[in-house]
Amino acid sequence: LFPYTTLFRSIFLFQKGIDKTIALKLGVPAVLFVILGAYLTSVIPLKEIELGMNLIILALTVFLISGAGKKIQQTNFNLYTGGVISGFLAGLIGTGGAIRGITLAAFGLEKDIFIATSALIDLGVDSSRTVVYILQGYFTHEHLILIPFLIFIAILGSFIGKKILAYIPERYFHYIVLGVIGTISILQTIQYFRA
Repeated sequence: LFPYTTLFRSIFLFQKGIDKTIALKLGVPAVLFVILGAYLTSVIPLKEIELGMNLIILALTVFLISGAGKKIQQTNFNLYTGGVISGFLAGLIGTGGAIRGITLAAFGLEKDIFIATSALIDLGVDSSRTVVYILQGYFTHEHLILIPFLIFIAILGSFIGKKILAYIPERYFHYIVLGVIGTISILQTIQYFRA
């Protein structure tokens, strides 16, 4: 269902900021490995993987916020690695976007480039895993009829988000992104132990 939200977000609002080099080098491995991860959803125990991933994401978030992450370079190896890991986890447990967000944040991209490039990669990743999920019978007719509502929410949310983004200073943007990712990781970890 979610490719439609990223489609509108990337095409209508942030398309001018797309970094094609990053989109290809991070996005292509992500799309390839999201397919693998999606196919493995029926054979790998996911709860333990989710816990481990949340702890790793939290550690990476603290690492980058502390300033140590400034040494991370936008190399081909880092792009390919970020794409492989984020794609695989997106297919397997549906939360690879956090890894991709951390990867892009580590490169210190400008906020428009960050959002536009991430949205384009999301489109490829989400489209690929949605096809696999449909083939595996995870989506029903009841899910598919929600698509028009998701499109409307995506457009509205992205429009509001872009307006808010204009008031966020560039120097604070990455800290906000990392803060949100870290907070979500903490909440998901707490939820794991309460379950």
